[in-house]
Amino acid sequence: MDLFNKEELSSPLAYRMCPRTLDEYVGQTHILGAEKLLRRAIESDRITSLILFGPPGTGKTALARIIAEKTKSHFEWLNAATIGLDEIRKVIRLARARKAKGINTIVFLDEIHRFNKLQQDALLPDVEEGNIILIAATVENPFFYVNSALLSRSQVFELKPLPEKDILKVLNNAIRDRERGLGNLKIIADDDSLKHIAKMSDGDLRKALSALEIAALTTFPDNDNTIRITLRIAEESIQKKIIVYDKKGDQHYDTISAFIKSMRGSDPDASIYYLAKLLYAGEDPRFIARRIVICASEDVGNADPMALVVATSALRAVEFIGMPEARIPLAQATIFIAKAPKSNACYRAIEEALKDISSEETMEVPDHLKDSHYPGAKELGHGKGYKYPHDYGGYVEQDYLKKKKKYYESP
Repeated sequence: MDLFNKEELSSPLAYRMCPRTLDEYVGQTHILGAEKLLRRAIESDRITSLILFGPPGTGKTALARIIAEKTKSHFEWLNAATIGLDEIRKVIRLARARKAKGINTIVFLDEIHRFNKLQQDALLPDVEEGNIILIAATVENPFFYVNSALLSRSQVFELKPLPEKDILKVLNNAIRDRERGLGNLKIIADDDSLKHIAKMSDGDLRKALSALEIAALTTFPDNDNTIRITLRIAEESIQKKIIVYDKKGDQHYDTISAFIKSMRGSDPDASIYYLAKLLYAGEDPRFIARRIVICASEDVGNADPMALVVATSALRAVEFIGMPEARIPLAQATIFIAKAPKSNACYRAIEEALKDISSEETMEVPDHLKDSHYPGAKELGHGKGYKYPHDYGGYVEQDYLKKKKKYYESP
């Protein structure tokens, strides 16, 4: 196992395999394909301020390295987790001095979501004046975490999780590459093993390369010095799949949205998949149960009143028994709601009534419906003429609103 030199051993495989040019860069063709705006800007060295966002391991930092190699501008590397206002001001002061000499400065700021509003505001004047060209990277949705003023002065590009075929391509390149990869080792990897790593990495190329490196460096060679990576070894190397999910970010909102829309759309399989994703990611089961209760009333309603009974029972069960057993009543309620007949008549009724209350003149309660039990009520005419429905077999015609309204349509 002494086939790597000291420099290669000191850097992880994922770092060594970082692309050096746009031609080596894998994936993100929606923003870096031939004739795409970002590719043309990089190749012509005409970068403007950018915000790159996407899950881990999708190539944000790798893209910044390519820009750093390509540009004639001075390039500064910063991480929002480790610097403060003093360091920002120093970088900007030096950038202004370079600009006076005709030299542009590109500042790559990783994890910009960690900057508070004051720190982000400190960048704004110099981004606007062109003293610095900002390339910011974040795993969070910038529309939630970056000041709107900074967003409006930057182009925002979303990087997507890499498809399995792209990850497989890089894994095979890493096995063959003698200069930066594992090519100095004699490795034979089963197709199933690489496919498993690609699949379980969940679009994260860094995770996939790290798993491959672990598999290669912890597997003893056989008699002819060959390292054979099998499916079992691949499974051990990547361990549990870590899904991309942030309880306070857009992954949270996107997944719960898909969960509700799948129940509303009567797809029990999709509904259960998103429920499993929420639970696997550690979402609060009480939050999930509350969303099921809302869906039961909003999207099923009186088309099947048992939906609300099942949903509220699941909520109580979650509070009583907790996880992991609570996953079962949650699944039961999810499937019941998904398969139930649908009606949003109750939801539409209350929405329309609230709209009228807020926008129209409020209707007075008719005199015959007003409370007649307090002293003096009868002298005011309250309750006079009211027909008690039970005296008429349970139903009798009379006006309950001063102006006729139709809010509820039976499912």
